[in-house]
Amino acid sequence: MLRVEGLVAGYQEGIDVLTGVTLEAPSDQITAVIGPNGAGKSTLLRAIFGLLPVRRGRILFRGEPVHGLPPHVLKARGIGYVPQSQSTFPHLTVEENLLLGCWMVRQDRRLIRERLEWAYEMFPALASRRRQRATVLSGGLLRMLAVAKEMMVQPDLLLVDEPTVGLAPKVAAEVYDFLAGVPALGTAVLLVDQNIANAVQVARSVYLLEMGQVRLQGPHEVFARNLREIIQRTLLGPGERPEGMESL
Repeated sequence: MLRVEGLVAGYQEGIDVLTGVTLEAPSDQITAVIGPNGAGKSTLLRAIFGLLPVRRGRILFRGEPVHGLPPHVLKARGIGYVPQSQSTFPHLTVEENLLLGCWMVRQDRRLIRERLEWAYEMFPALASRRRQRATVLSGGLLRMLAVAKEMMVQPDLLLVDEPTVGLAPKVAAEVYDFLAGVPALGTAVLLVDQNIANAVQVARSVYLLEMGQVRLQGPHEVFARNLREIIQRTLLGPGERPEGMESL
């Protein structure tokens, strides 16, 4: 679904945050990118979604190069993006926010009704609050609304940045439970997360990003088996490479 090759990107000329990132996000699964603060995880998603210019490297979506395309074109091609910052509109109701998520198909009223029914079935907590303004929702409900809004057009790929930052553990678990089911809906997920334990739990493959580069990659099972060492590494710095992981 997505392949990133040798990606170099940053916010200021001459200062690269990403210094040659290569990774893949296959269809029908969650791919997680973990790492310490400042590793470049959020920068990676912004570059993929066209919010940052790509200085070198390529981004391929369904085999076609898409680096250099603006976000609205990428969205029309089937890429959704849930940023870490709040992406809902606080003075609009829950349903109005969801309707904004249907902007790409706004001429098809029947499809919009179907998508609203789907969203309320997937998120019962939003259904009971459909007439409430987003400004009165809790942090957990706002994150659910942000994800639901992006899923209204059922993208082929969903980029998710730190979905549970600042949330209580119980609410965070509900968000991860939903994300775990997204691939079954036909949407691949590229998840960037500092919550290493939960990210590894829901992902099928994992990349560890450090100082703008992929340092380790491997399947869920290997990261889960070495979870303690991985968490220590993100806190204390690189150590020995756990067996079964590919080091780049």
